[in-house]
Amino acid sequence: MTTLLAIDWAVVGIKAGQLILCLSILVILHEMGHFLPAKWFKCRVEKFYLFFDPWFSLFKKKIGETVYGIGWLPLGGYVKISGMIDESMDKEAMKLPPQPYEFRSKPAWQRLIIMIGGVTVNLFLGFIIFAMVLWVWGEVYLPAENAKYGVYVDSLGQKVGLQDGDRILGVNGKPLQKFDQLSTDIILNEAQTIDIIRNNETMSLQVPQGTIRSLIRRKGVPLAYPKYPAFVDSVLPEAKFTSGRLQKNDQIIGMNGAPIGSMVELTDKKSKLKKKEISLTVLRNGTDTAEVRVQLDENANIHFVPRPARKLLDFAVRKYTFLESLPAGVRKGWDMLVMNVQNFKLLFTSKEVKASESLGSFLSIGDMFDAEWDWQRFWTMTALLSVVLAFMNMLPIPALDGGHVLFTLYEIITGRKPGDKFMEYAQMVGMILLLGIMAYALGLDFWRFLFKD
Repeated sequence: MTTLLAIDWAVVGIKAGQLILCLSILVILHEMGHFLPAKWFKCRVEKFYLFFDPWFSLFKKKIGETVYGIGWLPLGGYVKISGMIDESMDKEAMKLPPQPYEFRSKPAWQRLIIMIGGVTVNLFLGFIIFAMVLWVWGEVYLPAENAKYGVYVDSLGQKVGLQDGDRILGVNGKPLQKFDQLSTDIILNEAQTIDIIRNNETMSLQVPQGTIRSLIRRKGVPLAYPKYPAFVDSVLPEAKFTSGRLQKNDQIIGMNGAPIGSMVELTDKKSKLKKKEISLTVLRNGTDTAEVRVQLDENANIHFVPRPARKLLDFAVRKYTFLESLPAGVRKGWDMLVMNVQNFKLLFTSKEVKASESLGSFLSIGDMFDAEWDWQRFWTMTALLSVVLAFMNMLPIPALDGGHVLFTLYEIITGRKPGDKFMEYAQMVGMILLLGIMAYALGLDFWRFLFKD
């Protein structure tokens, strides 16, 4: 009960709204990728559903020969094509003689196009959305070489051997281009070394065993943060000063008598002092020092607006014309697809990557959205999930598109079509496997929530 009361339900609502909208876009367009070629090849489409509808639908309306509807279970969607063995498991219809309008009566090449339609749409949708995000917002990132103050690290970074002020050069001898890619590069390359500059000396740190597993368990929390000074841009009315007061352009250089070297260090250290009164040492006018005492709130906030990192570090900013954004979006989408393939491969090849720590349900996916509605973040996440959905659907599992594609390719190559009974059993096994994985992932999310560190 205490855990439930601690939840910020407003944030949950915002994230859930973004997730549902994202899934609705992806599912409708994915199913449209099956629906349109099915109609072109004159198959009868009995149902077109957003979300699943066991027992009842939230909405349904029959137009022509197709029932369009919205289910209540937001785990996907489907189109029911006559004469196709799918998740509906309509065995009675399959006992009847094949009809010209049925999926099973069509040539193998037509069935193949129908089956790959959803994946194709999701893949190209990801490319297009990435391109539009680059066109509208451009690309902003911190080149690793521009983190001129070095890094701030927590306990994991210190365990790896990093120290405050180190400058990151690369991973496994390969230069690090974007600072925020450090953790990703370490995981995907199963890094053995991190190349750094410390006290003007270049060196390589050996990555200890267990680091990759620790990074995966951190769920996106980086190994190192770029350092930049803690300057005050403005002070909010909620601030509760008990002695003195912060002023615009103050630089916070100490807390409770200990030196503070960066904004991220201040944030980290005050997070452990919720509702406490703290003293801050500030550098004022570039020469004078002053002491300020302030009461932290329940979230350890001082209630001031810090000068953003973009004003203190040299971020790279690239704007794209519409024509430039198209190939750039394809490259970014392809990079995401390759990254997903690499991540999936690590589940089977790496001793440190565990399915129990990498898998997540729709709860984990929803948590990846921002607590505030940010359209750039929303569309970037939608593009990423579209590519992920394309990849996952091409896995050769009978209940997925990839399974149907595999059987159809077998038929094209050998000239022998798998029997309906075999397809029924294969579909059943695939559905049980998928439902088992989904239940396992959902259970893992509940376990992490209830017993999080």
